[in-house]
Amino acid sequence: MIGKRKTKRPTTRLWAPTATGWTESTLAEQAWEASRHAGMRWAIWGLALGVIAGIVAFAPAAWLARAFASATEQRLLLTDARGTVWSGSAVVVVTGGTESRDATALPGRLYWDIGWRGLGLEVRARHACCLNGTLVVAFKPGFGRASANLVSPTGPLGQWPASLLAGLGTPWNTLQLGGAVRLVSPGMTLERVQGRLRVDGRAEVELLDASSRISTLDPLGSYRLSVAGDPANAGTSVLNLSTLEGALKLSGSGSLGPAGVRFRGEASAASGDEAALNNLLNIIGRRSGARSVISIG
Repeated sequence: MIGKRKTKRPTTRLWAPTATGWTESTLAEQAWEASRHAGMRWAIWGLALGVIAGIVAFAPAAWLARAFASATEQRLLLTDARGTVWSGSAVVVVTGGTESRDATALPGRLYWDIGWRGLGLEVRARHACCLNGTLVVAFKPGFGRASANLVSPTGPLGQWPASLLAGLGTPWNTLQLGGAVRLVSPGMTLERVQGRLRVDGRAEVELLDASSRISTLDPLGSYRLSVAGDPANAGTSVLNLSTLEGALKLSGSGSLGPAGVRFRGEASAASGDEAALNNLLNIIGRRSGARSVISIG
């Protein structure tokens, strides 16, 4: 019996180590490695952005306090800051600057909330002792310019004890004023354009029922200092000082611009009150007969 010759079937391979096969395998491995590295990079970027977002969202109020102190050259401080940059509170302290030892703290705490408003920020501040309701300031940054718009509540913006000024140092610490300082404004916008400050609107600072330890007269009177933008001279604000009532007469005018404050004024006593106001007039300015000449800048 002649046996049948068995033919061996070739083994079927899913992949053969041909030149093309090796190439396909290498490309697949490279693609997988590239995908893995890309995924890691995206994960690292996502983690970094998450950390940055967390830092921004929960930035401590102390950071804002440091920025505020730097911007005011240490003359206005937010001490015992609590909360975050976006929602916090602090005690307001007025000082004479970096080298000054004079300081006066306002009673109670200042509370603030900062949120987005369009392309800018809106700051809402409350202070039971001194602000009239909620004070709103809208900040809008830009290329080479930034603006702050004061949104006035009904009536005065706020009222502070005049004794607060003693924290500014000389001559306020010598005068030791009594009475109240009130801020009134129908609306004002401060705009910084290429390093120059422009004022649009008007604000008035009133010193009401003022007194001083230098004089026996109480009160001395009430006074108003107005600040308004000058339409004819962009970047300059006009200053005017006037007496509302009282034995001490104050008057003057000046400007606030890139060169700083320039002011010329005078102080005098009402008839019959010269002796009681003599020492005070010697401190306020340079004596010129019965008058005291005030010169700044």
